[in-house]
Formats: sequence, C-alpha cells, structure tokens
Amino acid sequence: MNRRDSIKALGLSTLSAGLLLEACKTGDNKTAEVAAEPAADEAGRQAFEIERDKKLLHAEKFFTPAEMLTITVLGDIIIPKDEKSGSASDVKVPDFIEFIVKDIPEHQTPMRGGLRWLDVQCLNRYGKVFTDCTHTQQIELVDMIAYPKKAKPEMAQGVAFFNRMRDLTASGFFTTKMGFHDIGYVGNAPNKWTGVPDDILKQYGMENV
Repeated sequence: MNRRDSIKALGLSTLSAGLLLEACKTGDNKTAEVAAEPAADEAGRQAFEIERDKKLLHAEKFFTPAEMLTITVLGDIIIPKDEKSGSASDVKVPDFIEFIVKDIPEHQTPMRGGLRWLDVQCLNRYGKVFTDCTHTQQIELVDMIAYPKKAKPEMAQGVAFFNRMRDLTASGFFTTKMGFHDIGYVGNAPNKWTGVPDDILKQYGMENV
C-alpha cells in the first residue's frame, strides 16, 4: 500500500477547510517548520499576532513525552519517508500538532482520548502500548481505523481519532516547502507571453496579419 498516495487521496480530499484556515491564521502562512520557531521576518503581521504566537510556542506543553512519541510514530505511518520526500516528523509535524491543539483547544480532548484509545487497543491485542508494538502490529491496528467505510462499528472511536490525526498530519506536512514540492505545487509564477495562439488567429481569419 502506498500510504503517501492514500493520504493525498483520502486526506486532502476530506481535509477540513476550517482547519487549514485556522492553521494559516495562527501562523500567517507559516509552515510546520516554523510552528516550532518564530519566523525572523514578521513583516505584515500585527504586533498582537506575533505576541500571541510566541506565547503559544512557549506555553506549557499540552502533550506528554509519551503522547508526543505516539503522535510522531503515527504521523510517520500516515506520511512516511520515501524516495521523493521526507516523513511527517522530518518537517516537525508533531510540533505543529502541539501548537494547533493549544491554539484550537477543541482538539485537545479528542486527541488525548484517541491516543489513550490507541494504547488500550494495543494493550488488549498485543500486551503493550502502541509505541512498543512492532511496526507490523502498528500497521495492523491502523488499517482497522484508517478506512471509515470498511471499519467495524466497534472501532468508531478509533476511526474518528484517526480522521482527526490524519487531517492534522496532512495540514502540517502539506503546508511546508517539502509538502509543496511533494504535490508539485509551485505557487504563483509569471506567465511568458508568446502571442495569440495560431488556432485563435485562424479562427478569426487573422493568421496572415
């Protein structure tokens, strides 16, 4: 299974527009790399925005080290390193998620609850928490919650958590320079005028003008 293609097909097609807008607002188009570090160039931003972001960046951590490790492992399962790009953790997506849950607190309870649900499932199935499981075991559980239409009803909480985690991971990754490159986004570029196309000139009888 090509999980990078899956995240593009599943994640970007269902990605919350509100989440992306909030991510842009909180960082003013900053990427996941700079979610962890203030940008040197703050031109165009209001003083209160700069101060607010600095307070969030240096506020007390929400996630515990164990939770951050789970987020890192799960994020790299969602967007792993391949021959084209790095993984989610390579562009500090876990730090982006930490920032977002402090900035948008309604993510906090679902994320913490989902991380605990993941560990409980692993303890029941494999006798150890998610991060201590083998990669095969981790993928086995992820596959049970990654596809909502195929998931069993009893996995509904896990499906809801994974949808949120996938959205956050995709938001963090695909708003970085590496993410832009991965999907081939080049941004605005000046056009080069080469004249009216020949077929248009011919249509109006001006090909010989």
